[in-house]
Amino acid sequence: MLAVIRLRGSVNVRKEINDTLKMLRLHHVNHAALINNSPSYLGMLQKAKDYITWGEIDADTLNLLLSKRGRLIGDKKLSDQYIKEKLKFKTIEEFAKAVYEKQAKLNDLPDLKPVFRLHPPKGGFYRTVKRALHSNGELGYRGGKINELLKKMI
Repeated sequence: MLAVIRLRGSVNVRKEINDTLKMLRLHHVNHAALINNSPSYLGMLQKAKDYITWGEIDADTLNLLLSKRGRLIGDKKLSDQYIKEKLKFKTIEEFAKAVYEKQAKLNDLPDLKPVFRLHPPKGGFYRTVKRALHSNGELGYRGGKINELLKKMI
């Protein structure tokens, strides 16, 4: 599973890239989405690489993201009680572990919003947001280091 975060705004964005960002449900800066690691999604990520960063999310960060930033329709927080009512899991932690191990999907929760609204990173970005990661920037693929950024933004 990949976590994708939008880091740049929407001024002067080409229409194709803007459409790709909409398909990824990344409408605003500091929004994150979780997607599958499939070739069609990887092509979309490559197209929008100048506006986003992505990498593989681990189980602990997924649990933290769902418990702190998971929202239901009506802007209600995701809770253990809601998960217990709707699914066979007792806590958010169990559900996050099952999603990470592909025994469950995020879509199994009926009212869970697919986008996570995040804060800007505590302590700021390490480098500039206008360049790719390999050329002293923050954009593009970052692998497992996405977990550090997500923890700073939660």
